[in-house]
Amino acid sequence: MRYTNPHVLMRLRAVFLAGLLAATVPATGASGGETPARLLLEKAAVAEDVTVQIECVKQLADAADDELIARALAGWRLAEFFIHTEPDGARVPFVLDSQTDGEGKARGVRVRDGEFIQDAAGAPIWFVPAEQTPVDTTSSLRRAIKTTLDLFAMANPDPAMRRDAITRLGQEQNPEYVPHFEKRLETEAHRDVKKALAEAIALTQLADADPAVRNGAIRTLAEMRSVNALSFLKDFELKVQADPARYGDETAKLLRTAIAQIENYIWWGTQVGTAFRGLSLAAVLLVAALGLAITFGLMGVINMAHGEMMAVGAYTAYVVQELFGGGLMFSLFGRQVSFGGFGWSGGALDSYFLAALAASFVTAGAVGLALERGVIRFLYKRPLESLLATWGVSLVMQQLFRHTFGAANVQVNSPAWLRGSYVINDVSFAYNRLFVIGFAVFIVVGTWLLLTRTSVGLQIRAVMQNRAMASCMGVRTDRVNMLTFAFGSGLAGMAGACLSQITNVGPGLGQSYIVDCFMIVVLGGVGNLVGTVFASFGVGVTDQVLQPWLGAVMGKITVLAAIILFLQWRPAGLFVTRSRSLDG
Repeated sequence: MRYTNPHVLMRLRAVFLAGLLAATVPATGASGGETPARLLLEKAAVAEDVTVQIECVKQLADAADDELIARALAGWRLAEFFIHTEPDGARVPFVLDSQTDGEGKARGVRVRDGEFIQDAAGAPIWFVPAEQTPVDTTSSLRRAIKTTLDLFAMANPDPAMRRDAITRLGQEQNPEYVPHFEKRLETEAHRDVKKALAEAIALTQLADADPAVRNGAIRTLAEMRSVNALSFLKDFELKVQADPARYGDETAKLLRTAIAQIENYIWWGTQVGTAFRGLSLAAVLLVAALGLAITFGLMGVINMAHGEMMAVGAYTAYVVQELFGGGLMFSLFGRQVSFGGFGWSGGALDSYFLAALAASFVTAGAVGLALERGVIRFLYKRPLESLLATWGVSLVMQQLFRHTFGAANVQVNSPAWLRGSYVINDVSFAYNRLFVIGFAVFIVVGTWLLLTRTSVGLQIRAVMQNRAMASCMGVRTDRVNMLTFAFGSGLAGMAGACLSQITNVGPGLGQSYIVDCFMIVVLGGVGNLVGTVFASFGVGVTDQVLQPWLGAVMGKITVLAAIILFLQWRPAGLFVTRSRSLDG
């Protein structure tokens, strides 16, 4: 149900705030004793003149650290702030304690010192809420209370919460907030919060009646490249266009310049963000295509089940996550099977992803090894049959995923150290995507070292260049095929584990990326490591750049068409792999 009545929304907001504050006030009533701010609130509550009440409430804006004052103000707006008259005629403002007895009665907490109201015998007095008369309010007093409560948010100990609260207050363009913004700016140390304060001051001054103040605010917002102010500047520009004589040419020119600067800033930020998302996608594709490039270049096998190796890695990450947590339950041949987890939490649970990366490599490598030994080794030099056989294997594996984990996506949570983002000039660089890019660099360097600095790599390169000659020199080509296929599948598994951090994990995960992987392998040059790197970043970034303009489907079609045209010019791809074989 959607509420659109502003009075209902205000009521709900006040009720929520009052409930939150009530939960934080100690039930014992002891809350710090008398303070000048509490005495000021008591003065406001018992005052007969509403002007005095409003002035006192405004002076409480610096008392954000006093939970009892915040609760009393919130209760005042909700008619839950009361006056108790003592036998000697003294009027005592109070709020009801959050704890009640069996009859619904509650003790009264004095705002003067936070203690319970007591009778002549020294026992706490229990009040019936429905029988109490709340302190009177007026619309102007409620607005003053709201302003004070809103300003309390600027003292939140969390810088992010403080920044967000200041941003919301600035968007209200309430001139009463400006002195508080300026005062807070003098003591604020956090860079982002200081920027939000300066932006809030300028945004509020944008509605000032003084043309000099307005123009200065426009210049400030333009210099800050304030994205939040863009809609306000555009609305103000419409007013200026409707009444140019009132606002003048200077204001109109400043508005046009400020809007153009901010829109240009947003455009560049969008391009950088798109390129970053493309780099993270390219990094995943690179890790996946790397293994495919090696196996395709070594054995000439078109492995259509390579995408399912990525899915194996993604599901392995899910399994490891559940085992580190509360446990795992899945279906095996129609029977429910469960395993108890370690029950870890906090940092121990967050370490699951590092274990998942290693496990995904081992699991996918083992599946690839079984596929090579069970199917592919009988189909060497028969590309069509190997294509059809591996395509059938991919369909079987997808059904196994559905029967085991269900047709719906499974939830793989990012560890705490991969959540959030690093913001530079309003462009967010998500930690999980930064990790994927760094991990891809690590895998590329590791693969290059394996191929160029180890005896296994020497044998792989020898078989890729001339299988018959390598066999004559004593290289066990069958063993090299087996290990290489397992290694390539393991890389695909780790790519799937990385994908689990940036996309959904489901049975069809691999099918979404297998075509891109083959395009990268062919475009870069079959079996060429450097070509695979360049092709991955070219395809990933281009795909992300085109999608906002052409859509997801047309973007991929355009990339595919461009690759086909490129291969007409260079059939061997970006980098030609040199071979010593007679047919190479």
